[in-house]
Amino acid sequence: MQAHDYAIQANGSFALPDACFKVKALMEDESSTVEDFANVISIDPSMTSRLLQIANSAIYSFQGEISTISRAITIIGTQSIYNMMLVDVAASAFKRFSNESIDLRRFWRMSIYCGLASKNLAITANIRDIERLFVAGLLQNFGELIVAKVSPETAKQCEQYDVSSLPWQLQEKTLGFTYTDVSAELLKIWQIPEKIILPIKHFNQARDIQINKDVKVLYLASRLALVDSHPELYSYEDIVDETMCSTLNISIDELAAAAEFAYDEVDNIMKIMGAKFYQKPE
Repeated sequence: MQAHDYAIQANGSFALPDACFKVKALMEDESSTVEDFANVISIDPSMTSRLLQIANSAIYSFQGEISTISRAITIIGTQSIYNMMLVDVAASAFKRFSNESIDLRRFWRMSIYCGLASKNLAITANIRDIERLFVAGLLQNFGELIVAKVSPETAKQCEQYDVSSLPWQLQEKTLGFTYTDVSAELLKIWQIPEKIILPIKHFNQARDIQINKDVKVLYLASRLALVDSHPELYSYEDIVDETMCSTLNISIDELAAAAEFAYDEVDNIMKIMGAKFYQKPE
């Protein structure tokens, strides 16, 4: 099976809600109003509640409480609302998923930590529309859930990475492609904006190709997330290319600050997304 084959099989299990497609259609219609967007979202009270939680979380860090979807749209815009809906989709998929072939605690933490670190590094690198990088960081390893569901024994093999074999290297050896390749293929099926898909597709080759800052930010954030989850195996010095920091005008101290921000905030975001089994590592 190729990455696209996994994505096709998973599309039924991890489907994008109709509300996301409706919001995307409204974004493409210049005559759409705030009320149009709010009407689509408010049909689902649970989604409304979760989106407001996300809007008031460290992902956005707005001053003052956002208490209605209409206000959220007015303050942060329709693109940000759409991005929040993608976060909600991920949260729902994470909560429904049950499989012993991968360490779900590790998966949850690495995904959300990567999103938070991406956001912080994007701010430091003066990148606009920073929440798209939170979404990219959150969804970049979504393919792991897909492979675990479709081919659990293969996922178990890919889980056996160590000091001599980094996760994406073992995935490439076992599958012929990486989990991020599967993630990118599923997001294409979902018609997610290319600005989110592109860094997911290319960040593991960030040292060899020159595309844009997003790719480099996701490269750094993914490595920070790996070190956070496996400090006994990896260190920043071993897996982070410091020249990538210099090309973004990010200092080593600022890289450490991004790691600290993600570490401090990951618990709160986990709670919003419903990871009841989550425990902060010792």
